[in-house]
Amino acid sequence: MEFSYFLPVHIQFGWDKVDSVADFVKPYGNKALIVTGRISAKKSGLYDRVTAKLDAAHIEHVLFDQVDANPLTTTALDGATLAKSESCDMVIAIGGGSIMDCAKGIAFMAVNEGDINDYIFNRKTSDKALPLIVIPTTCGTGSEGNGFGVLTNPETGDKKSLRCNAIVPKVSIVDPAVMGTMPPHVLASVGFDALCHNIEAYTSKTAQPFTDALAHYAVTLLAQYLVPLYKHVKAMAESKAAVLNETQLTKAWESVTLASTIGGMVINTAGVTQYTWSANPDKFGALARIFNHGDGSELGEALRLIVHDLDLTTNLTELGLTKKDIPWLVDNVYVVATGNIANTVADVSREDIEMLYKKMF
Repeated sequence: MEFSYFLPVHIQFGWDKVDSVADFVKPYGNKALIVTGRISAKKSGLYDRVTAKLDAAHIEHVLFDQVDANPLTTTALDGATLAKSESCDMVIAIGGGSIMDCAKGIAFMAVNEGDINDYIFNRKTSDKALPLIVIPTTCGTGSEGNGFGVLTNPETGDKKSLRCNAIVPKVSIVDPAVMGTMPPHVLASVGFDALCHNIEAYTSKTAQPFTDALAHYAVTLLAQYLVPLYKHVKAMAESKAAVLNETQLTKAWESVTLASTIGGMVINTAGVTQYTWSANPDKFGALARIFNHGDGSELGEALRLIVHDLDLTTNLTELGLTKKDIPWLVDNVYVVATGNIANTVADVSREDIEMLYKKMF
């Protein structure tokens, strides 16, 4: 057995940890660029809560609130320009995966020159970035636990990760108390995303003992708590009877939030992957047993049941695609996801990927 494990992230996990934000950021400077979306962090009051703590500690801050879903490389460059012009020492991200990913691009390009796409496609490398502190408000992407920043090039439509240890957050303030503003459909999507991250890392070619232990534990948490938590949040949104009592709700939020952060940590080391269970029956069998299924071939059915319970069942037709799009979809896999293919235990051909897309219609 031989492996290497390295993950330089300081996670501060717990209820109301946000109130200690000034203590966590103070070691990194006196002026922060705060990266948020246009509405959510302000509407929830979290932005004001954070800035009040910074003001009390005499830490200056500048707001960059232009980040949208699926953040653009150009937006990251705009934020980096502001960070440089304002002489910011650090970047604080308040929001979900898109916010954190864009903040990573901002922190990186604030101290690096050239085209960000060169760094995304590994034509250039750097190990420098402004210190990054993140406060995730959705549990799913796991961006608080890794050095990946997913950005979209508006000229080509390519969606690919900027990856380096420099953009691993210096501090991730993971506070289950700030997750409660998520609408039910968002919780369903990000929760299932977290489940996928952990399953993919567990079954990847580069999985190793530390990632296996973490991912298996996280899948166990999500198998137990994700659907009940979603049903509770949905019931509350529809003014129906509570599904969970207060003690159960606290445990569910902690478990789903923790599992999401673990998902980000394990894909940082073990990566993400593609199918197939048949080339990795022991690992898929272990996962299937978590869901009370006895064989790896049954894991797909177990996950379909969860998708159904989370009201996420859909197909590519409903999402506006047609079978004429399959060649482009497959081509794009070989542009942005060659690493995923290489990280798959099975040999995956172009025909295999075409078959998968056909099944999605």
